[in-house]
Amino acid sequence: MGAQGAGPRGARGPVRFDLPEVDAFTRPYWDAAAEGRLLLRRCRAEGCGAAHHYPREFCPYCWSEDVGWEQATGRATLYTWSVVHRNDLPPFGERVPYVAAVVDLVEGPRMMTEIIDCPDSDLRIGMPLGVHFRGSESGGGSAGEGAGEGAGGRLAVPVFRPA
Repeated sequence: MGAQGAGPRGARGPVRFDLPEVDAFTRPYWDAAAEGRLLLRRCRAEGCGAAHHYPREFCPYCWSEDVGWEQATGRATLYTWSVVHRNDLPPFGERVPYVAAVVDLVEGPRMMTEIIDCPDSDLRIGMPLGVHFRGSESGGGSAGEGAGEGAGGRLAVPVFRPA
C-alpha cells in the first residue's frame, strides 16, 4: 500500500503518498471502506481463529492460508500516538499538524491510523474510539481527504475519532 502517481485509467497527476496501491487481493478491503465498512482478515484454521490487520493472504500467527474477510465493529481504543508537525510528502504537508496513531481494534489487531476531531491535549491511552471514513471521488477532493479507490471510484480511508 504505497505511493501512487497514476489516477484512474492511467491519467498522471501529482505524486501523492497517501494513496494505496489497490490490487485484486486488497480490492475487497478498499471497496468496503468506500461503503463505510472496515474489514479484517481472520484465520479459519482449527485451533487458531486469530484476526489480523493489515490484510495478508496468510495468517501471521499460524501461517495457514485458510483466511477470509470479516467485517469489524469499527470500535477501538487508543494504544499510542504522535502529533506530526512536519511532513514534506504530498499531500501531508498541507495537513500538519495531525495525529498519527496506533489503535487496538476490539477484534484484537492493532492498526495504524489517524485520529481526527479531537484536540491532541484530550488524547488518552485506552480512550474509546470509533472508525470514520474520510474520502472523496477518485482523482479529486480537497487536500486532507483520504484514499483507497473503492466501489464506483469513491476514495475512502479509515480514520478514528472519539466514540
